[in-house]
Amino acid sequence: MHLQNRVTPFGNIVAISQRGMFTGNRGIIHNPSTKTLLRKRWTSKAWLICNCSYKGQRRNVMATRSWTELFFLDEAIALAAGHRPCFLCRRTAAEHYRNCWGGGHGEALPSAVTIDAVLHAERLERGRKRLHPLAQGLGDLPDGAMVARGDDAFTLRGGLAYRWTNDGYAPPQMLDNADWLLTPPSSVMALRAGYAPIFHPTININVH
Repeated sequence: MHLQNRVTPFGNIVAISQRGMFTGNRGIIHNPSTKTLLRKRWTSKAWLICNCSYKGQRRNVMATRSWTELFFLDEAIALAAGHRPCFLCRRTAAEHYRNCWGGGHGEALPSAVTIDAVLHAERLERGRKRLHPLAQGLGDLPDGAMVARGDDAFTLRGGLAYRWTNDGYAPPQMLDNADWLLTPPSSVMALRAGYAPIFHPTININVH
């Protein structure tokens, strides 16, 4: 039986077999005795994207009263769900994200607290995933941005769209339109300013 710890592009936490390239957390949201989630889905505004191992150490998932290990197929999914790189285990990526954030916003380097506060407002609306209107065509969005059409989520890269599924990414397709932007606007600005997320190998293989 799979633990309920895989995060979808819509920010939901589900129990599926999909392995993730990254882990992360939103605070302590599980019961270690049962390894099941509590009713709450976050206890902190710092929603992080972490490496699955750090200094050769791997955590025993949901085993202690510590942060709840969540998993993402790749970094594009994590950004779409409203997370950002961790300044501890992914320091270089986090600093690059912060630099691109500042450049995208046309302002000085923000603190992690500022980034988390802005992202928290952009990722949630009345406790649920906030869907953003598409202010531009899909061709104007940077690689790594995610959009939704109906109940489907797509990662954009190289002019193609890759649909997220429980089993990973579907083969690439052309996508003419979408209903919503899933990636928080501030992360989209960071992507446009040069932040390059790490994609799942199925996307890397299929890029032309």
